[in-house]
Amino acid sequence: MIETNIDFPAGLPNGLRADHQANHVQPFQRTTMADGRARQRRRFSSVPSMQTFTWIFKANEAALFEAWFRDAIKDGAEWFNIKRLTPLGMSVLVCRFSSMYRGPVLLGVDRWQFSAELEVWERPLMPVGWGEFPEFVLGASIIDVALNREWPEA
Repeated sequence: MIETNIDFPAGLPNGLRADHQANHVQPFQRTTMADGRARQRRRFSSVPSMQTFTWIFKANEAALFEAWFRDAIKDGAEWFNIKRLTPLGMSVLVCRFSSMYRGPVLLGVDRWQFSAELEVWERPLMPVGWGEFPEFVLGASIIDVALNREWPEA
């Protein structure tokens, strides 16, 4: 896992939830055999994910976004941290722009829309090993209630 100390500006709104999509790079290799069957094997244990982001900004936020893109992440070349809702909850993802953002597009009277595809360093997943205990993962909310009832904070 790589780290960066560059953060998406805290004063800017998070990306929209609409059209939030992640496309993961395939971590396995598939080889078709002569008899028509196929063999598969894990090729990588850590792969990036391409995610779409769309933001709607006020004029001053749009100006800040474009200046931050130019100055802080060197016109999109640097990695940075951004918060994103994932199946694990709100997560901080290490990512960079895979191409130039689209926009600004004027929406209504005074809002500006930007969209981009970001390369996320690693898929946001539970720690290794948790996939072997599905009953604990699926029952996490029940376990949490029981623990709080039996061992309340003193």
